[in-house]
Amino acid sequence: MKARLLGALVGLAISFALPTFAQEKETVDPQTIQQLEAKMKKYDEAVNNHDAAAVAALFTEDAVFVTDGGLLHGRQAVEKQYAEWFKGSPQSDHIGKRDPDSTRFVGTHDYVMLGGEWSETDQAPGEKPFQLKGYWSAVDTRVGDAWKIVILTYNKIPPPPAPALAK
Repeated sequence: MKARLLGALVGLAISFALPTFAQEKETVDPQTIQQLEAKMKKYDEAVNNHDAAAVAALFTEDAVFVTDGGLLHGRQAVEKQYAEWFKGSPQSDHIGKRDPDSTRFVGTHDYVMLGGEWSETDQAPGEKPFQLKGYWSAVDTRVGDAWKIVILTYNKIPPPPAPALAK
C-alpha cells in the first residue's frame, strides 16, 4: 500500500515537472530576440545619454537590481542610483552584448533569462578615462507589448595589477 502511494506521488511529481523542464529548455523565437535586442539598445543609449529616467523606464515597478554596492528595490531606486552614477563619473561608449546561448524562456513565455558582457568608458573628475568591463544577467518579463527588466545583476572585471617597479 505504501509503495503504491509512493509510486503514485512520484509519478504525479514527474508529470508536473516535465512540462516545466521542457519550457526551460525551449529556445526563444526570433521576434522575441529582436524585441530584447531593441530593449538592450535603448538601455545602451540611455546610459550613454546619462538619462537615468530612461534607464529606469526599462525596469518593472518592483524590479530588483543587484549592484556591487548592494540590492536596489524598485524602479525609483534604480533611477536614483543611475542619477548618482551619472553625476559622479559619467559613462560613455556603453555596450551590452547578449550571449545567445544564455537566452531562454523560464517557466512560461512571459519570462526570459539572458546574460552577456558589457563594457564602457568611465571618467572620474580630474582623472583620465578608463575602461570598465564585466558580465551581466537578467530576467525580463513581458509587460504589454514591451519587455521590462525584473531582475538585473552585474559584476566588474578587476583591472590587471599594475606592473611591479624594477629596483
